[in-house]
Amino acid sequence: MVTERIDERALSKLKWRCRRGLLENDLFIERFFARHEDQLTIGQAEALTRLMDLSDNDLLDLLLRRKEPGDDLDSPDVRQVLGLLRTPPQASPSHIHSPANL
Repeated sequence: MVTERIDERALSKLKWRCRRGLLENDLFIERFFARHEDQLTIGQAEALTRLMDLSDNDLLDLLLRRKEPGDDLDSPDVRQVLGLLRTPPQASPSHIHSPANL
């Protein structure tokens, strides 16, 4: 597992590589970068690149937990990145206490 942080140029290339044809996948990926791009490691970037080699439908199946990574993808880095991608958005405190939610 490579723990050195990814540099800005590599991050920019990775973001371009992660553009997908399915909006659903893009939403997972955009949320991932919004949360984790500042601390993204080279190992995580490599794992994300491996996930991006999948077809849009296969990637969506993994993101929605319809499937788990197969033998060719089953590694600690891929599982970690997949877990980060799957993490649901957190509600803001103001959203939790708004009168409409009580």
